[in-house]
Amino acid sequence: MLPCQALLPAVVFALTALQALASDTFIAAVYEHAVILPDPTEEPVSPDHALALMNKNMDVLEGAIKEAAQKGAHIIVTPEDGIYGWRFTRESVYPYLEDIPDPVVNWVPCTDPSRFGPAPVQERLSCMARNNSIYVAANIGDKKPCNSSDPKCPSDGRYQYNTDVVFDPQGKLVARYHKYNLFRSETQFNYPKEPEVVTFETPFGKMGIFTCFDILFYEPAVVLVSKMQVDTVLFPTAWMNFLPFLTAVQFHSAWAMGTGVNLLSANTHNTSMAMTGSGLFTPEGPAAYHYDSATEEGRLLLAELSTHPRLSATHPRAISWSLYATSIEKFPGENDTFSGAVRKDMFTFSELRHKDGNYTVCQGDLCCHLIYQMSDKRKDEVYVLGAFDGLHGSVIKYHWQICTLLMCLSTNLSTCGQPVETAQTKFEMFSLSGTFGTSYVFPEVLYSGVQLAPGEFEVLRDGRLKSKQSTSKPLVTATLFGRLYEKDLPHPLRS
Repeated sequence: MLPCQALLPAVVFALTALQALASDTFIAAVYEHAVILPDPTEEPVSPDHALALMNKNMDVLEGAIKEAAQKGAHIIVTPEDGIYGWRFTRESVYPYLEDIPDPVVNWVPCTDPSRFGPAPVQERLSCMARNNSIYVAANIGDKKPCNSSDPKCPSDGRYQYNTDVVFDPQGKLVARYHKYNLFRSETQFNYPKEPEVVTFETPFGKMGIFTCFDILFYEPAVVLVSKMQVDTVLFPTAWMNFLPFLTAVQFHSAWAMGTGVNLLSANTHNTSMAMTGSGLFTPEGPAAYHYDSATEEGRLLLAELSTHPRLSATHPRAISWSLYATSIEKFPGENDTFSGAVRKDMFTFSELRHKDGNYTVCQGDLCCHLIYQMSDKRKDEVYVLGAFDGLHGSVIKYHWQICTLLMCLSTNLSTCGQPVETAQTKFEMFSLSGTFGTSYVFPEVLYSGVQLAPGEFEVLRDGRLKSKQSTSKPLVTATLFGRLYEKDLPHPLRS
């Protein structure tokens, strides 16, 4: 017979599972972590030195996990790089890695830590989940030995992977995911040979998981949603914000709305690298989110989410993204356009010169249409309608189609497309649409101060992004962000 103390986590887990099964909702949490970084070095530190740094970060994460569990959360997601940081070489990251087995081995590191060799990080994460009766998702590093029989084996005899792990409320490893779309600076890690589509079942829906840059690509992001039919995606990320379209909160919220699933987005927090922005995003908009570019503090977020959002009466219906825009004849002002750069992407812009109007701007196969009415046409602020249809990225090139109502940095039109966070102009109404060649379109509205606009806009079935009423805050951008995955160029780095 097991002692009562050993039985307690199992009993608590069983009660939690029954409670979740009896409800159409569950409580989710994400933690935005201000990561304690290692000292920069190209030489490997000792394993003890590496573990000491990781324990400092896990001390912080453990506090957040305990607080989330005490507040009733069933699951918590922590950030990418949240345990050891970044800026490693292939050699210097090695002491921070552990051998992470396939979850089919049915392993609880908290109670059997040495089964697969030294695994102090997995042991501690497992115990955090078990002791608090909560699912815990975290990002760590995996190492796998290889030899000359594998023609792709690196010269140092090992593969190294950016890896997500999930432990259930009993501490069992239930998911392991190797990041497939590495960002260009992640040279310390290998690309997996094949994309992994990782799912696991919980009492509150089918979960999937991927990491940061993955969200912009067909594999694994679209596959998880379209083919595997997950209800919720866990998303550890280390997202650097890029206005006007790619701040964490606006794009992640848009992705959840565009795909019709819950997205639990946990970002790292580092203001010097413009890393902030986490949230619990649903098909109807953000349930909770956080964006803080001023302080160095972490933040715990919790919200009650639908267990099966696809079954909800408010779940977004199928949208024909080009239906309305293709019915619009081009208006006379269309040729009065100019080019402007959003980072390195050359957009076609047209200035909104009046308090209200109809505009159409085209580039490539994409025509963008806007109907709008400003509350007041200010002389010190300029807005444009913009269109982009082409490849984005310097090394890894992928195809965007973007229609945007955008505020310029100044009245000088050459600043249109440069980052801007604050505005003064409110709109009585706007309706934005485009002749998109894809069904993967993500709607974004961003207010002054990098604030979202939950409940203030809608996407009609004919593809219009439309305000429901006058904007409650000044508008920075309203954007339809499309992805033509089939036009992406072959990946130049994945061997």
